[in-house]
Amino acid sequence: MDWLSPEETTALLLSLRVSLVATLVSLPFGVAVALLLARGRFYGHALLNGLVHLPLILPPVVTGYLLLLTLGRQGWVGAALWEWFGFTFAFRWTGAALAAAVMAFPLMVRAIRLAIEAVDPKLEEAAGTLGASRPTVFLTVTLPLILPGIIAGAVLAFAKAMGEFGATITFVANIPGETQTLPTAIYAFLQVPGGDAAALRLVVISVAVAMVALILSEALSRRVARRIAGR
Repeated sequence: MDWLSPEETTALLLSLRVSLVATLVSLPFGVAVALLLARGRFYGHALLNGLVHLPLILPPVVTGYLLLLTLGRQGWVGAALWEWFGFTFAFRWTGAALAAAVMAFPLMVRAIRLAIEAVDPKLEEAAGTLGASRPTVFLTVTLPLILPGIIAGAVLAFAKAMGEFGATITFVANIPGETQTLPTAIYAFLQVPGGDAAALRLVVISVAVAMVALILSEALSRRVARRIAGR
C-alpha cells in the first residue's frame, strides 16, 4: 500500500480488525437473540426487542457515552474489570470493537430474525416428532435454512462496524494506532489543512470495502440458497 501513508494504512488495518472482531464475537449472540425473538413467547419480549433495537434509535454519541459510563475505568462495570483483572475497554481498540458491535447488533439480529421467521415451523415440528431434540432440530433443520440470513446479518454488521463513528469516538476517542479507525481518521484529516487528499483516499477505500462485502454476501447467500434447494 505504497500510495497510503503509514497513518492511513494503520487506520485501515485497525478498522478491518475491529470490524471483524466485532462481527465474529457478536454473531453467536445475534443468532441466539434472533431465535429468542422469533420463536420465544415470554414476559418481557417487547422489552428485549426494544433494548436490542435501541442503538438504532439513540444518537450514536449517546450510546458511546452510556458505554463510557458503564464500561469506562470509573464506570459501574468497568471499575470492577480494572480492579479485578486490570482490563479496560475505554480508549483501547477492544473498546472500539465493542462500540462497533453494539451499534451493528440490531442490524444483525433483524436480518437473522427475518430468516428464522421465514422457516416453516412444521418442518421443525416434523423433526421433533421423529425424536430429535431441540438442539438437534436447530442444528440440522433450522440452521441450514437460515444460513443465508446469518450471512446477510454478518455482512451488514461488518459494514456497519466499518462505518461506525459517533459511539466509537465518544467511548474510545481518536487515538492514532490504537482507536483511530477509518471514519475517525477521515474526520481527523478533515480538521487539518491539506488533509483533504488523505481523507478522500480513505473515503474511496471505505466505499470499496463496503461494496466488496455486499457483493460477497450476495454471492454467498445465493450459493447457500441453491445448495439448500438442491440445485
